[in-house]
Amino acid sequence: MLKINNTLSRKKEDFTPQEPPRVTMYTCGVTVYDDCHIGHARSLYIFDVMRRYLKYKGYEVKFVRNITDIDDKIINRANELKVNWQELVKKYIDRYYEDLNSLGIEKADFEPRATENIPDMIKYIQRLIEKDFAYVAGGDVYFNVRKFSEYGKLSGQKIEEMEAGVRISPTERKRDHLDFALWKASKEGEPFWDSPWGNGRPGWHIECSVMSQKFLKTDTLDIHAGGRDLVFPHHENELAQAEACTGKPFAKYWMHHGLLTINAQKMSKSLGNFVTIKDFINKYQDADLLKLFFLSAHYSHPIDYTAERIEEAKKQKESFDSFFELHYAPSQGLAIPPIPETDKDKVDKIFNKFEEAMNNDFNMPQAISYVFELRDLALSFGNIKSFEYSRGKMEQLFSIFNLKVTQQIELTKEMLEEQYQRDLARASKNYSTADLIRKQWENMGYIVDDHQGASAWRRKK
Repeated sequence: MLKINNTLSRKKEDFTPQEPPRVTMYTCGVTVYDDCHIGHARSLYIFDVMRRYLKYKGYEVKFVRNITDIDDKIINRANELKVNWQELVKKYIDRYYEDLNSLGIEKADFEPRATENIPDMIKYIQRLIEKDFAYVAGGDVYFNVRKFSEYGKLSGQKIEEMEAGVRISPTERKRDHLDFALWKASKEGEPFWDSPWGNGRPGWHIECSVMSQKFLKTDTLDIHAGGRDLVFPHHENELAQAEACTGKPFAKYWMHHGLLTINAQKMSKSLGNFVTIKDFINKYQDADLLKLFFLSAHYSHPIDYTAERIEEAKKQKESFDSFFELHYAPSQGLAIPPIPETDKDKVDKIFNKFEEAMNNDFNMPQAISYVFELRDLALSFGNIKSFEYSRGKMEQLFSIFNLKVTQQIELTKEMLEEQYQRDLARASKNYSTADLIRKQWENMGYIVDDHQGASAWRRKK
């Protein structure tokens, strides 16, 4: 049974979707005003692995990840660069999809843009006004936080704690400093859409509530996920406005990943430690190094990016590459014995331990340790069938972790013929000829190990 640590209940719970095998899953996507950084990559990758594992377990996952394409940050960046905000948005949406492609991460089933769903947001806000959970103030519309009695239940904060030390600005139109904007009146020169309250644009929080429910076709999501920095106020506000609107729980399970630092410091352009996904790929040419780094820490924990840890990941990847490129070629004239049941049992036990780790709140560091264990076990087998069975299981695990499987060494007809001649020489105890052929292979960059009924080809390091 899969267990998930639920931010809302603050405990680990059995995962029971509302309409199994269907699972509805939503994650907060990017705000497109700059290139995605490796913190975004962690979010994209971690939830991709979860989606893959749920599918592996037989669930039919419907996954939505939004794109925020109108926001203060977008407007400010466009003004700073003196470009049209739509041009800026298009540029960084294109670059976002380039990053997804370079990471080998599939798009979500739906990746809705905020600006394409504004009529639905307006209707949603109107319902909140009708239910007296929202009010119009000038051209703005605000959510009445105190009207929603459970406000703070996701973040665990009390309203008394939130309001400590805060004062209402006399220039603000809202009634209470805790109230948040559902609709913002446009300022001069800003993009706007027509609404019953005048020209303006939606607030950030309303976007996610509307698009998640609309594209997943449900009032209650099975999984709502995002970074820990979004718990408050973004997810708290999403929950409040959604539950106020529908009268139903907004999400059954809330999941949050830990944040990423660079050499124990917060990533920041001002500190000169801002690493984009493109920076990483340009430097290392292999997204799997970043993925292996992410797998080294539990998704809910913080993770610190250092050059040393990427070098560790590089060594791990090289060891996996060496494993997968290994080619067992049957020896001529010798029967290949079947896989011993003891070998199969050993492989299956490790595979089961992998599942146990993933079922325990997606414990990826423990799960990847069993991948290493399985690799080492496979290399200890002298039986070609045992190795092939292990390799097949390894490929399954790599697929779940979205890691690339290196292709086996391709043996030419000439190499196979030489192996046949060497097999004959060994069978007739003509070891000098056998050693001469082996030496020729070494000069070509190959090492061949003799096993029961087969020869194992690998590249010389």
